[in-house]
Amino acid sequence: MAVTETKVRPDARPAGRKGRRRLLTGDRPTGKLHLGHYVGSLENRLRLQEEYETREIKEHIYDLVLDYLSVGIDPARSTIYLQSLVPEVAVLQLIFSMLTTVPRLQRVPTLKEIMRDLKLETASLGLLSYPVLQAADILMVRADVVPVGKDQASHLEVTREIARRFNELYGSVFPEPETITGRVGTLVGIDGQAKMSKSLDNAIYLSDDAATVTRKVGAMFTDPTRIHPTDPGHVEGNPVFILHDAFNRDRAEVEELKERYRKGTVGDVEVKKRLARALNEFLEPVRERRARFAAAPRQLEEIIIEGSRVTRREAEETLHLCLGRMGMDYFRQVGPDDRRPGDARRAGSR
Repeated sequence: MAVTETKVRPDARPAGRKGRRRLLTGDRPTGKLHLGHYVGSLENRLRLQEEYETREIKEHIYDLVLDYLSVGIDPARSTIYLQSLVPEVAVLQLIFSMLTTVPRLQRVPTLKEIMRDLKLETASLGLLSYPVLQAADILMVRADVVPVGKDQASHLEVTREIARRFNELYGSVFPEPETITGRVGTLVGIDGQAKMSKSLDNAIYLSDDAATVTRKVGAMFTDPTRIHPTDPGHVEGNPVFILHDAFNRDRAEVEELKERYRKGTVGDVEVKKRLARALNEFLEPVRERRARFAAAPRQLEEIIIEGSRVTRREAEETLHLCLGRMGMDYFRQVGPDDRRPGDARRAGSR
């Protein structure tokens, strides 16, 4: 997760906050990031960072942080934290779950997509309440802005509803965060599926080397109605041209390829060859930064630990504010160091 801040009008602040707008963003460490993540959210994080101050699971965590750093996310301006090191988020999720109904969560569009991708017949409570956990992450730092891919926009609406409901019941505590979506729509998977996905492993990853990118592009689906290179082809909805539009900086080349493809004067092999070159040009500086940070694993650990420490302080403040507004902030001064001899024994005998 990453939290950044920027200045804002004093009259636009929710209770307990002064002077800066705050942005919250993050990813589940279920695998490496791919080009779809870049255009869906990472690219906006880079832009916003300029205007904002910004075992396998463990391996995925390190990979995810490496992906952040490799595209230019700067831990000096963006706080990167590990959700499991901030236990307050689970308490907030419990509170927010009381403000959200099961039918509302069942209407979240991405739920059916995830169940289909994971071949699930029924959703677990954890999966069903995932948007509530996201809301806890976002509202824990009282974020004003959340950059997401278009497929996650519905989750942000759940977050806004929760913030609105809490504020109605207990007074203004949370902002209703704005959604910032990427400049490019959902990227189609290299296998022709609806979108690039970590779970489907049909993506071009930010960490892929040049040969892997070239191989994956060569295997991409194009226009299924085009049998021969001389047949006129369709550009619209063509996965290869979607990637050209998103990542090929030579706009004149892209337009030339589109015109020739429509006329049947260029084949898929040539179009893919130029796409692979454009993608590798885009990814080369990303690979260089990744290699530099990968050589310093201790630095990665320090970034995660320090970011989590900073975020937990913010989370504690938010949780105490919530509990205070709810009239439930009992024994606030009692912490692990405040117990009297025998307290632990008595607590364990309930």
